[in-house]
Amino acid sequence: MTPAGAISLGDIGFRYGRETRNTLSISELHIKAGQRVALIGASGAGKSTLLKLIDGRLRGWSGSCRVLGQRLDPQRQPPRSWRRKVGFVFQEFALVQRETVRRNVLHGRLGHVEPVLSLLGRFTDKDDHAVDRAMCDVHMDAFADKRVDRLSGGQRQRVAIARCLAQTPRLILADEPISSLDPMTAQSILTILRDRASARNATLILSSHQPALVADYVDRFIALDAGRIVFDGPPDQLHEHRLSGIYRNAAATQHERPHEFA
Repeated sequence: MTPAGAISLGDIGFRYGRETRNTLSISELHIKAGQRVALIGASGAGKSTLLKLIDGRLRGWSGSCRVLGQRLDPQRQPPRSWRRKVGFVFQEFALVQRETVRRNVLHGRLGHVEPVLSLLGRFTDKDDHAVDRAMCDVHMDAFADKRVDRLSGGQRQRVAIARCLAQTPRLILADEPISSLDPMTAQSILTILRDRASARNATLILSSHQPALVADYVDRFIALDAGRIVFDGPPDQLHEHRLSGIYRNAAATQHERPHEFA
């Protein structure tokens, strides 16, 4: 992988449990630092599994995976120093509902403080500054003292993004970040992800089953079908007939494999 590379995969293979076919079968994939990439494809195509691999949470895969200069081990958790460089935005937010916005965003700083201090919830002025900046970046600073369970879905996703940004990550991964949002709110979330990643010189990889909606916010589509890359290029080169074919093939495969993972 070149110094400008963020991600380099080779000969990746993975399957869940008793599955007879691989959930991921990727011969080669390289993503440059600073790129904005959307993983697209139907449910079961392997998008979420690929994100878990890149995030260092997937176990039992084969092949070679290097992320931000770290060679990942299929059997071991990555080092803590590497983990804080990778931020993850979950589909279901993964927030502590009874805590305030600020406390949730502070959780993004846990990887930057000593383990003992993190258990005690003690943070530095640098941590506070990072949290303040992250809340401002997603326009949630006015809600800092409000409990998360009193926010709308769009506001909760902003908090989840702020928690990710508070890590000051070099790589931002987002798993279906707009799936439960209305179109207007989804566009605002996509704008935040794109603009904040660019402002922080971070690589952005998001998954979505809504290619038409995300096309204006990324510079590269990677389409998956049954764990294989079937398209890799600019969004404007993925023509409608080809996109329809990808989803038709996925629907046929899903009929054969009803227990496939996303």
